[in-house]
Amino acid sequence: MRIGILGTGALAEGLGTGWARAGHELVIGGRSPDRARRLADRLGPAARAATPREAAAGRDAVLLAVTWNGVEDMLRSAGATDGLLAGTPLIDPTNAVEHGVGELLTAPGESMARRIAALAPGAHVVKAFHLFPAAQWTDGGPPVTVAMCGDDPAALRAVGDLVRDVGGEPAVLGSLDRVHQLEQVAGFVIGLAFSGANPRSAIPHVPSPPATT
Repeated sequence: MRIGILGTGALAEGLGTGWARAGHELVIGGRSPDRARRLADRLGPAARAATPREAAAGRDAVLLAVTWNGVEDMLRSAGATDGLLAGTPLIDPTNAVEHGVGELLTAPGESMARRIAALAPGAHVVKAFHLFPAAQWTDGGPPVTVAMCGDDPAALRAVGDLVRDVGGEPAVLGSLDRVHQLEQVAGFVIGLAFSGANPRSAIPHVPSPPATT
């Protein structure tokens, strides 16, 4: 795929590393051209740096790898507010939570994914990759399930393929109507982690249902 990455931080590098290894073409756009160039250099010949608008235009998928409070500025820089991402899978891994506490900072009943969808008219927003640290996608380890929400079946399939390319297994929870639930889970996990508890120990092991033929 031709993937645009908006952002130059740890998640952009973690997922970019995995996708470059899988043979995808990456275009990095960030607020700092120098940081975008340095990240593209680290990702290797599969990646190049560009402006945010160039990174977003004509891609098979776009990753919005910025902090939640930088979303609007980045989407404007990328032309998403003008409809540039119409028809494009737009991956939202953001967590609008209070640092060290895990409380959601969105308004009651609001979600970041819905906010992003409103800021990027026509984009097919998929919530994904918001529950694991960036190192998950570069250091390997046991397989993980990446829960996702989205309204467009083709976008969910495309993002599911990208999940598999970095060693995850996609699981669609539902449409964006259920995304608030996924974002609440992120707050729960972050809150437990900062309290010193292992979030995995707080979730009961439920055997998978038997496969049907």
